[in-house]
Amino acid sequence: MHEIMPISRTGHEKLKEELTKLEAEAVELRKRIEEARGHGDLRENGEYIYGRQNLGFVEGRMGEIRGKLNFSKVVDCTQVPCGKAAFGTVVTLRNLDNQSKVVFQLLGPYDADLTDDGISIQSPLGQAMLDRAVGETFTAVVPRGELRFEVLEIARSEIQ
Repeated sequence: MHEIMPISRTGHEKLKEELTKLEAEAVELRKRIEEARGHGDLRENGEYIYGRQNLGFVEGRMGEIRGKLNFSKVVDCTQVPCGKAAFGTVVTLRNLDNQSKVVFQLLGPYDADLTDDGISIQSPLGQAMLDRAVGETFTAVVPRGELRFEVLEIARSEIQ
């Protein structure tokens, strides 16, 4: 069973655009494969073999994107409440070990790469940050050990 994941409106549109491009590419690849099929022996027909491999890749990616679109809920990140760290919020933290400040936007796994500061709500740090309010401290267990943070600010995103 698939879990419904939040996705930003921007991330959702980006996936739909990629799907549209891939669908057009698949149509073109099918035409080229059909033409290559007409050239004879398929075992030694590089154009046919290469076309089939590319089509398999494109169809696989299309299926992956359709799955993401089907199992996601669009959230407008500019409208999320900022009382606690949640999907779409921009959270400023202080690393309690070295006093440095870091800023993260909590996003879903389908669009965590939309910004340089995007972090997935499924990552260890993202999970530890969820539902924290300004002034709260928390510890995140990450692959290289434990990190301690204080929440300094929670703001709305500019990304829809």
